[in-house]
Amino acid sequence: MQLTATDDVFVLTGAGISAESGIATFRDANGLWENHKVEDVASPEGFARDPATVWRFYAQRRAQALTVAPNPAHRALAALEARLGDRFLLCTQNVDGLHEAAGSTRLVHIHGELMKTRCSDPGCERPPFVDTRHDFAELPRCACGALQRPHIVWFGEVPFEMHAIKRRVQRATVFVCVGSSGVVYPAAGLVAEMTYRKSMGERVRSIYVGLERPANAREFDEVVLGKAGLVLPALVG
Repeated sequence: MQLTATDDVFVLTGAGISAESGIATFRDANGLWENHKVEDVASPEGFARDPATVWRFYAQRRAQALTVAPNPAHRALAALEARLGDRFLLCTQNVDGLHEAAGSTRLVHIHGELMKTRCSDPGCERPPFVDTRHDFAELPRCACGALQRPHIVWFGEVPFEMHAIKRRVQRATVFVCVGSSGVVYPAAGLVAEMTYRKSMGERVRSIYVGLERPANAREFDEVVLGKAGLVLPALVG
């Protein structure tokens, strides 16, 4: 991928890049965790119904995330950011923190962060805080008395910073998507902005990297199939 001195790069990453570090996904287990559907442990309704089970799920995810490390794909993106500076932004659907561990700093967690906790009361003004606990003897509570919850965007909730992300895509000249299935919206719809801009005569391009063709493959100028850890280091130079 040849970049010019003025190219502005927007990168979107999904579960595929983390899977190469050993992070298990729902797709690996046919959408189930201990026979629970994803909605049971990743929705406001599921939390209201059974917060203990939800916290047990996220405690296991935290424990697993603490055992893995960034792979060459994470490090390649951190190196690209170091080269481009403010002409780079990474938007990740992943909550595991592997991008930060690789050195990325210009990034947005569209779906939240696994190692953070916040109050479940929308009216509580206490901010999310770093929390690596993964063994809960009892349900954690905020100082206001409400239950605390993982700082994760659940099904039915609005992803973080979508307005700023869309504005950033509108200025990018290169859109790179890594390991995203292309079925989870609104993230899957971001590349369509590049398609529209190209139809209007702008010189922009979009590239997908991953093991399988995404559901929105037709939106990309180029689809490169393979392990991100092998493809990205060579692709971004």
